Amino acid sequence: MLKSIFKIEEPITTTNIKSFQTEKKLKEEQDYESLPTQSFLVNAGAGTLAGIAEHCVMFPVDSIKTRLQMITETGVTQKNIYSLKGLWKGVGSMFWGAGPAHAVYYGSYEYLKHKMNIEEGENHLKEAAAGAIATVLSEAVLNPFDVVKQRQQVEHTSKSMVKCGMNILRKEGVGAFYVSYPTTLLMNIPFNSIHFIIYEYYRKKLNPTGKYDPKSHIIAGAMAGGIASIVTNPLDVSKTLLQLRGTSADSTIAHANGLWQASKIIYKRNGLIGFTKGMVPRMLYNMPSTAISWTAYEFCKYFIQKKTKRNENEIRI
Repeated sequence: MLKSIFKIEEPITTTNIKSFQTEKKLKEEQDYESLPTQSFLVNAGAGTLAGIAEHCVMFPVDSIKTRLQMITETGVTQKNIYSLKGLWKGVGSMFWGAGPAHAVYYGSYEYLKHKMNIEEGENHLKEAAAGAIATVLSEAVLNPFDVVKQRQQVEHTSKSMVKCGMNILRKEGVGAFYVSYPTTLLMNIPFNSIHFIIYEYYRKKLNPTGKYDPKSHIIAGAMAGGIASIVTNPLDVSKTLLQLRGTSADSTIAHANGLWQASKIIYKRNGLIGFTKGMVPRMLYNMPSTAISWTAYEFCKYFIQKKTKRNENEIRI
């Protein structure tokens, strides 16, 4: 009779506490997985931090890759490629460019995943399409910063990011910042399409539950970055030539205008082997940087989600 009138609370036991903690943890993991569909700003914010971490931590390796790929007037790559001097030149340009570019990159990718109803690790064609669209948008933001970065990496004079950019604008015009954009897209669309497919595939294999797991993000990110780097390296060599053409005294290189002309110059000067230049440092750059990027992105997303959830609970109380 009393039980039908009054609700009798169950006694607090160790089993009940463990059950409550398990349910809370599962709820947090579900919230983490559902987060990308809820807030573009969360994904963009996490992407900003991830992009800065990705490009800045491994920047010296990228400088070595650029120097290896550079063709001089005689067709010989630069001397003192591995000199420690100047390996951080241009990092400021990447710092300011990578943040907004990756905000667009991750934010648009997660938004498209939601709109296209992509099931992670299952819809490879849709993943590739979402990655391609995200690349087109993000590279439009990043390309001018990338041009300035590469000029600073190979120039012997110490110019600030702003001075270097103004010098390019004054001597070569606005077009110099985007002459490599089509080639960059031809490289990065397959790079990111392959990258996203491999990342989502290995993340699903390594972490079927979908919970927050940094180890799976690191391994999947490294695998994605390494394989995509090897496949797209020939296009990266052509992109480097176009972005550095303004630094060359060779009229053929200085007037190169597009992927076809750049590829012909590389083949004529160095043969097919020329398209493999910088592959090893590029792979060594992209494997850890992609792992760092995804790990930082997933952590920031998880951290922001937990903080948001905690604030919501405080407001309810």
